[in-house]
This record gives sequence, structure tokens and C-alpha cells, in this order.
Amino acid sequence: MSATTDELAEGSLAQDPLIKDPLTKDLAPAMERLFDIDIVERDAPITHIEGAIPPYVRGTYYLAGPSQFEVGDQSYRHWLDGDGTATRLDFTDSGVQLTHRFVRTTKWQQELDDGRALYRTFGTSFEGDQLKRGIGLESPGNVSVFRFRDQLLAFGEQGLPFALDPQTLDTRGVHTFDGRLNHVSPLSAHPCFMENGDLLNFGVSFSPKQPSLTLYRFAEDDGSLVYRRRHPLPYPCSIHDFIISERRAIFFLSPYLLDVGAMLAGGKSVMEALSWQPERGSELLILDLENGDLITHMPAGDKYCLHLINAFDHPDPNRVTVDLFELDRPVYDQYEPLPNLFVDAPAGRPRRFVIDLERGEIVEARALDYRLCADFPAIDPRHSHRDYDDFWMLGISKTGQSGRKFFDRLERLSWQGRSSHWQAPEGTYLGGEPVFMPDPATEGRGCVICQAFHALNGEGEFLLFDAQRVENGPLARLSLDPPIPLGFHASYYPR
Repeated sequence: MSATTDELAEGSLAQDPLIKDPLTKDLAPAMERLFDIDIVERDAPITHIEGAIPPYVRGTYYLAGPSQFEVGDQSYRHWLDGDGTATRLDFTDSGVQLTHRFVRTTKWQQELDDGRALYRTFGTSFEGDQLKRGIGLESPGNVSVFRFRDQLLAFGEQGLPFALDPQTLDTRGVHTFDGRLNHVSPLSAHPCFMENGDLLNFGVSFSPKQPSLTLYRFAEDDGSLVYRRRHPLPYPCSIHDFIISERRAIFFLSPYLLDVGAMLAGGKSVMEALSWQPERGSELLILDLENGDLITHMPAGDKYCLHLINAFDHPDPNRVTVDLFELDRPVYDQYEPLPNLFVDAPAGRPRRFVIDLERGEIVEARALDYRLCADFPAIDPRHSHRDYDDFWMLGISKTGQSGRKFFDRLERLSWQGRSSHWQAPEGTYLGGEPVFMPDPATEGRGCVICQAFHALNGEGEFLLFDAQRVENGPLARLSLDPPIPLGFHASYYPR
């Protein structure tokens, strides 16, 4: 017999070391179940589908995310600590095939063999933990998955990706781009792709004296390294994401500083070594895509940006528009301690900057009227690097209330001021970047896909929505038995 919502909430509060204030509520009943899902690797059809999948949805969807938050007798405390899994949904005329696998990273394999936790993670340090070659984290491969040439690449933070078979998700090994990068080369979890298919990515050196950012470009046709350009940074800041227009690469530099000495010599986790210093101010750094050279940089307020939305060039060659989701402060501290996330989640808003490159300054800045904590912005991929209107995100409806909470709204926003959303029922939580699946026959038409986990009964689903009418609820529900953990970033490749 299933427990009631009140019983689950009461039990969660009783065991919750963080929620001590009697005025603080448990706003996410049974949320602990999100981080206690047993991983069942599988390759099988999805047999229970409620509703109708649009006939134009024919292609492959990939999702990456963290899982397995306990190794041996070591429990992890941060959402980014979990070992990576990759998921594949293959949409065909005859149905939907699900493949779900662990990313067999160096960390995962060695800890499996040893039967205990060996490596320090983003948010968890412990006695005797190890760093990769003494200077960095062993990537759990848990943030994003993208296809490049004949590989599916699973990315983590600041480490090389792992190559997977795009069909079976079998792990092929660390991907060094044919030896052009070495095993300690920093690389972000957010590649960008040019119109010609070339892959761009970046890495950060956190040297306190000479912090720098390196931009890489790899050719789609032969995988060659087109360029590697290093640029100084004003401070050793954590940068998770970047965005490109047709001709520029844009970075938002938030003053969220990593004390690498505290991590290497002091034994701290990355989370413990990060500090928010808004008095230093934020900056925009803009580079030339053709050669990786610096174009300009400029002050950009004092807020934090985890993810950018889109960027596009103007007919005026000296202007570019940059769209991002701006938060009042960093959000990584809200990813811990598991399972009590987002207790004091910062408010955010979509922000648009119009930049004059010749003058090196922001000439227009505006924000949409939105005040929730949200994440994972996505657009119709046909509008990448171009002027556009609509975008989709996952939001936290209870932003501003003290108590653990999670993503429970699918948002559709527009730069013209239109907005709509779908609110999940109590005890249902959303995950997975809401990827847009376009209708090739109709401009602007498509659906978005994300995950849902019903914590009160332990059931999981993928949900498909009409992109323009998310408020109407799901067009189709793809039931998962057993469920899979809620993921981070996703990608879709139509046939």
C-alpha cells in the first residue's frame, strides 16, 4: 500500500538534517526517491504509451544524467557527484526503443572493481580520496551527450569526454580527438556546433596568477584541430556554458571563483573551493569563430549565468545579440546536500544583451518579467544562431519559499512577452532538458520532450508536449518500468 503525501512529507522532514526551522516546509514530498533509483541497464521497446506521438517525431533522442549517489559505504552529497548514465530513445514507425547504460568511465570501472569510492567528486571529499593525476577530477560523464562524426560523446565537467557507440551506448573509451588533447586537458560539458558541423569547446585553467580560457575548434570532416586559442581571464572563474552566433563565440564570466590551491593542497571538493564575489562584477568575452581571436570584452553587471540560450548576428556587422538565463547568484550550492535541493533557490530571469562590438559595450539590455529559479533553456534548433522568439525551460514553482523543492513546471517563454506553462502535480518532478523536436513540414511547429518522475509511487515517464501549447498537458506519455534517474542535458537527431 502506497504512503500518502502527508506521511511521506512527515517522514522526509523527520530525517532531514537541513530543515530545522519550524517555519520551513518540505515543499517536495518524497523527493529523496529521486536519488535512490536502482539503475537497470536495458535495451527494450517501450510498451506502454498513452496518447499519440506526432508522426513527424522520427529520430534519436539522447539524454545524460547523474545516478548512483552511493558507492560502497560512501554517500555523495551533491547532485553533480553521481556516476553518469546515457539514455537513447529511438523513434520509428513501429514504436520507441529505449536503451539505458552506465557510462563506463575510468572512475566507474575502477570503483566497481574495487568495491568502494576512490575519487573525489565535485561536491564530496573524503579521507584518502584521489584526484586524476593529482590535479583534477575523474569525470563521471554525467552532464551531456552529443554526436560528433561517428561517435556519441558523453561529457562531464572539465575533462575529456567518453566515446559511446551511438546505437548500443557501449563505452569505447576516453575520446582524445585522435590524440590532439591529452588526458588532463580541461574541456567543458557544453560543446557548440557550427553550421558546417565543426565542434567548438573550451577549457579553463584556474591558475590564481594567470587564469585563462582556451577555445578549441575541431573539423567535422576529418576531426582535425582547426585551432587552439588561449585567452587570459580576469579571475579564475567557473564557466559552465557558452554560446555561438554565426561568427562569434560568447562567454559570460561570472565572479564565481575557484581556489584551486584549496582543492589540491587543502583536500577540499570543488564545491568547497568555490566562492561568490559579486563585487568583482561579471563580464562578457567575445571571440571570433573563424580564428578564435579576441574581439572584445566588457562589464555585464554582477549576476550569475549557468546557461545561455542563443545568440545571433545583426545586419549591422558590429552588433550581436546574446540571450541567457541570469540568476541572482550561483546555484551549485543548491544542489546539496542530497536529497534536500533548492532550499533557498535564487530567482532568475531571461536576459537579452545587444552588443556593439566596435564600441565594446552593451547598448541594450532587457529582461523578461519572470522571477522563478529555472534551468535547461532550449530553442527550436532551426533557429540556432538566428533571430528567434520562443524558448522552453524547466522552472521551480515554489521559488521564494524556504524548503527543499525541485523542477515542477515546463515553461514556454517568448521575447515578445507571451508565456505559458504546464504545472506538474504535487509529488511529480521534471528533469531532462526540454529538447525541441521539429516538424520538418511546418515552420515553428514541433514538440518538446522532458522527463517526469512520480515520487509518490516511484513511476517514471517521458512526456511529449505540443511546443506551442504546453499548458494543454502532454500529447504522449511513455511509461518506464523501472524508472530511470532524472537527467541533465539532451539532444535530438531527426532522420
